[in-house]
Amino acid sequence: MKQALLGKIRDRQAVVAVVGLGYVGLPLALRFSECGFRVIGIDTDAERVAQLAKGRTYIARYEDSRIQKAVQKGLRPTTSFAAAAHADAILICVPTPLTVQREPDLSHVRSAADALAPHLHAGQLISLESTTYPGTTEEEIVPRAAARGLKAGKDIFVCFSPEREDPGNARFPTHAIPKILGGTTPDCLEAGMALYGAAIDKVVAVSSTRTAEMVKLLENVHRAVNIGLANEMKIICDRMGIDVHEVIRAAATKPFGFVPYWPGPGLGGHCIPIDPFYLTWKARAYGVHTRFIELAGEINAAMPVWVLGKVTDALNARGKSVRGSRILVLGVAYKKNVDDLRESPALELMKLLAEKGARLAFSDPHVAALRWRVHDQAPLEGVKLSAALLADQDLVLLATDHDAFDYELILKHSPLIVDTRGRYLAPAENVVKA
Repeated sequence: MKQALLGKIRDRQAVVAVVGLGYVGLPLALRFSECGFRVIGIDTDAERVAQLAKGRTYIARYEDSRIQKAVQKGLRPTTSFAAAAHADAILICVPTPLTVQREPDLSHVRSAADALAPHLHAGQLISLESTTYPGTTEEEIVPRAAARGLKAGKDIFVCFSPEREDPGNARFPTHAIPKILGGTTPDCLEAGMALYGAAIDKVVAVSSTRTAEMVKLLENVHRAVNIGLANEMKIICDRMGIDVHEVIRAAATKPFGFVPYWPGPGLGGHCIPIDPFYLTWKARAYGVHTRFIELAGEINAAMPVWVLGKVTDALNARGKSVRGSRILVLGVAYKKNVDDLRESPALELMKLLAEKGARLAFSDPHVAALRWRVHDQAPLEGVKLSAALLADQDLVLLATDHDAFDYELILKHSPLIVDTRGRYLAPAENVVKA
């Protein structure tokens, strides 16, 4: 079984199915296509599948021309999980969100695994890429294969390889980001190394799927904790009348022992606001209370409310209240230079401001319109930035500092700016740091 699969991979005859064509699955599908593999893209979103079939992108980072080349090379987008029966390798890249109780929600993983199960057969490789707690691959993927009479390491090869996409970071395309890989057995690991090694520049093997699952959680907990520290330092510095961004820039000149992390209006994206909760939940099953991680989570989660307080104070200082004030939110994506709205703190800020009665508008060069309404009184459609628009506002809230913004224009024409990103380095009468 293994040798036949390895031969197909070596000769680029293996068919690769990618399940979930979002910010993780789409670039992976494109990369395998560009490396000469036939690719099946499976997604439950019929509109997304239809767009791909027409050679159109739905993620700004990936141009239509790249999609079209992949389709010409045989990329086959479909909503049918039955297509997986024709695949030699199946890569699962579905969301792993949280429940309303802030506990792991594996419903997408389980649904995908259940839908794939009838189409699994001997000789296939199946790799889970969705971020999750240690033990998920063993508990969710391996038993479903076993129920089909497929033993991991003998009949079917099961791996875990966590995604490491960084949307908007042109320095690290998919193939240039080292891939962590754990296998259920040594033969599983060997098959996974062969597959990913055919498309990724560097694949780093670890001892088990559980280790690989923990690696991803450590990476994101590391960022969450350090950003939490930066956010707490921001609050302290604000009380002391010190610019935290100046402090961090100066500290970053130390050539050893310090890595700069930057405060902001809150955490966004799929990973950092969510993944630490996967670890804290699983740790409780082992009698471990992750106090340090949870404290960082509390600090980060409180940032939008803290920024709201700064907005309120800035308006009060000018004899105005939030209610009835015209407030323009600049940037609604969760990070600069992307169109990704997942867990964006800017949306939470819009919700909070709308609840306080603000008259809101937003402008984002990467997001023309929101896909859902954050509040009945919050807009869905963005507006084009102009001097007249800025001058007509009571307050301009810089929530996401896209490079495409004209910051001189904003500074010149805005009566009042609340800067949550430290974009304005020099003091200005109309700029309040938050």
